[in-house]
Amino acid sequence: MAGKPSESLGRVAYVNARLVDPASGLDAPGALLTEGEVIADFGAGLFSEGVPEGIKVVDCGGHCLIPGLVDIRVQLREPGEEHKGTLASGGRAATAGGITTMVCLPNTVPVIDDMSVVEFIARRARLLGLTKVYCYGAVTKGLEGRALAEMGMLAEAGAVAFTDGVKAVGDAQVMRRALSYAGTYRLLIVQHPEESSLAEDGAMNAGETATRLGLQGIPRAAEIIIVERDIRLVEMTGGRIHFAHVSTAEAIEAVARAKTRGLNVTCDTAPPYFALNETAVGDYRTFAKLSPPLRAEADRQAVVDGLKNGTIDAIASDHAPHDEDAKRLPFAQAACGGIGLETLLPVSLEFYQNGQMSLTDVLRLLTCGPADVLGLSAGRLEKGLPADLTLFDPDRAWKVVADDLLSKSKNSPFDGRPVQGRVLRTVVDGRAVYGREG
Repeated sequence: MAGKPSESLGRVAYVNARLVDPASGLDAPGALLTEGEVIADFGAGLFSEGVPEGIKVVDCGGHCLIPGLVDIRVQLREPGEEHKGTLASGGRAATAGGITTMVCLPNTVPVIDDMSVVEFIARRARLLGLTKVYCYGAVTKGLEGRALAEMGMLAEAGAVAFTDGVKAVGDAQVMRRALSYAGTYRLLIVQHPEESSLAEDGAMNAGETATRLGLQGIPRAAEIIIVERDIRLVEMTGGRIHFAHVSTAEAIEAVARAKTRGLNVTCDTAPPYFALNETAVGDYRTFAKLSPPLRAEADRQAVVDGLKNGTIDAIASDHAPHDEDAKRLPFAQAACGGIGLETLLPVSLEFYQNGQMSLTDVLRLLTCGPADVLGLSAGRLEKGLPADLTLFDPDRAWKVVADDLLSKSKNSPFDGRPVQGRVLRTVVDGRAVYGREG
């Protein structure tokens, strides 16, 4: 089976597993039982005397059985841009990547600034029965950065947080009002930290490489200014803010200082910002044109340090599918963004493979870490919680070949990269929705 819902619900025993639950610190051999849609039991001594009759047995072969991954930054392109990606293609790619919960940005057509679009996406995701899909609501109507959207009503419809997606809320007064309003209802604002007038017409990170390639650069200050400004606004309003895909040393330092002062500030990053630097642009390689842009090596190392010391709360895929027509253009005109659902786990596991972080610490950034940012009841092995699980072999080596990925669009910045870590089985609400033989 490859990305298709299968197996009727019942009791399933996952035996001979390495159980890893970052939320509790568990990392030990054991077994897990699902009953219907939930986790019924798990632990080292479970089924020590054998599995009772009538329970389906899945032998995990000593591989890692973990809570399903939680991806809090995904562009699914449906409704409105189905030629780039759909809920179905995104769901298949996510399950192949071990992701059981994902949160989609509101930059669809129409924009998710209306309850009906939230309800449409929720209904479509339920019918598909693949990865669970939650929505961000827009901060401003039409993502235009002026009038606030009806955040309260969107939250009632199921929006889990609010963002203008790939645009920053650039007007400080609008952001102040958004933080104040959201704070009243304990809602979270997610910011794309980039000062638009500084980034306008830029194609890559400003610096020597951009100069050599003859490309207009985006200064690092574009990110730093917004992060520092919005931390001040959080201080003024008492609101909560989360900065997406941080990529510069000073922005990460600003978040660390804000946390020390007790402000409600969190942040995430994405694999390109700790696994690649601006040299990946090479000779105008548009798959490496991202937003924010790939930075210099010193910033890449700062992202690594921020993940290791806990300043950065989560790793998200930042999945941004584009069709060939949008990427097969001169570098300056090509669209920004890369796909990332199927490479999220293996690229993140490089921290474990090279001894920089423990397996539990890496997986925390992909499971309970992002779930906690958005207050989702996911990313944990816990009795009674939905049986959303990922079985993977952390040592299985493979090579990323963009054309072989299940995403509808193939614009991977990691095309050709050797990686380790292969998802063998993905389970959502007790149903195996993805499996790989051998």
